[in-house]
Amino acid sequence: MLQCHNAPARFAELTLDATKFALDHPSEVAIVPSSSSSVSGEERPHRDELFPLVLWVRGMLVVIVLGLATVFAIAIWINPYDADGSPHRMATHRQMGLPSCTFYEVTGMPCPSCGMTTSFSLLMHGDLLNSLRANWVGTLLAITCLVFIPWALVSVWRGRLLFVRSPDQVLMMFLLALMILMFLRWIIVLGMTRLSGSS
Repeated sequence: MLQCHNAPARFAELTLDATKFALDHPSEVAIVPSSSSSVSGEERPHRDELFPLVLWVRGMLVVIVLGLATVFAIAIWINPYDADGSPHRMATHRQMGLPSCTFYEVTGMPCPSCGMTTSFSLLMHGDLLNSLRANWVGTLLAITCLVFIPWALVSVWRGRLLFVRSPDQVLMMFLLALMILMFLRWIIVLGMTRLSGSS
């Protein structure tokens, strides 16, 4: 019965002794992490394993790269200049046997994508300034595609998408930004055309 009454006092004494030991010998006290933190660390996926590329995705990236390489080869083949050396602003796609822009023929005004092919061709001929004048959205798109080619090849080689955590979100944002820029430029071009026509 006496031992039961002395148990709290004995526990307090042991606690004080342990605290004193820890303060006097800090280098000898080891802090053991909880088992839950170690388990969560083991279950956490490695960064390289977040978005592994399956075989068909790798094949699709290779096909896209080949398609873009073909586009840029055609852009190099097209001549974006007149006989006197002045750069075209649009309609260079007709050199490939394609018809004229229907919107331009009906309204007499360029459509949102007019000048895209010309901007690609001028950029591939090293004429950045006139590429921007033809269609600066097309210039940005061409530069983006040029950056995409090595990125896709490295991603295929490493087996994961580089610097991308959500491919769907990146693609959606890219398409949205492209459409916004195309229509923004189109509105500006239409406004400048009306102002020049009225004057």
